[in-house]
Amino acid sequence: MGVSAGKDAQTRGKLVTGYYLDDEATGLDALRERLEATDLIPSQKPLLDGIEDKMTALQRAGIASVADLRAALKSKKSLATLSKTSGIDLNYLQLLRRTVNGFFPKPRALREFEWLKSSLIERLESAGIKNTRQLFEAASRDVSAFAKKTGANPKKLEEVFELSDLSRVQWVSPTFARTLVAAGVSSAAAVAKADPEALFEAIAKANQGAKFYKGKVGLRDVRRLVSAAAYVP
Repeated sequence: MGVSAGKDAQTRGKLVTGYYLDDEATGLDALRERLEATDLIPSQKPLLDGIEDKMTALQRAGIASVADLRAALKSKKSLATLSKTSGIDLNYLQLLRRTVNGFFPKPRALREFEWLKSSLIERLESAGIKNTRQLFEAASRDVSAFAKKTGANPKKLEEVFELSDLSRVQWVSPTFARTLVAAGVSSAAAVAKADPEALFEAIAKANQGAKFYKGKVGLRDVRRLVSAAAYVP
């Protein structure tokens, strides 16, 4: 399968979805399966040590979902409490917190997309839309209708929506979202469906021509990107 977004633009207005993975509906078994299936970076590898026993210990401590886990790991105090009640080492829980938080990328301020016209950003901000999550949730039902509501140029708003959609994927910065669009991928769903090797080549070609960023994104990184996109609703 190639990297084309296909009919994404045609069907997007008919679909309504959350910005993030539904952490309340995601259980610890699903989290374990994701960690085991992910090509973790070296510093995250310790998460796999005795992972089944640790997830069982968390469940016994009253953690039933990823939402419960995120809440229990939110502060130093609650993290220490969970370590005591579950019997899981504090360092393990700190690593788990950093890794799980990475599954929920912080929304990016629209002003971080510096190449977009300031007049468009100002128009959106005047409508209360200041970041990618707000834009995605406001326009995911119907981009054209939201453009009409705000008075924004429909084509330009579609561009911002695509960037906001792609920003839901772990590791995707504003600059890399722009690169993905130039590579022919305009949604998180399209990234998830892409062939990693084809996407790798398309990204390299897009960046070679436009010089969006310095350095190189490797094939292994692209494989991780495609894998992460599969968990985006």
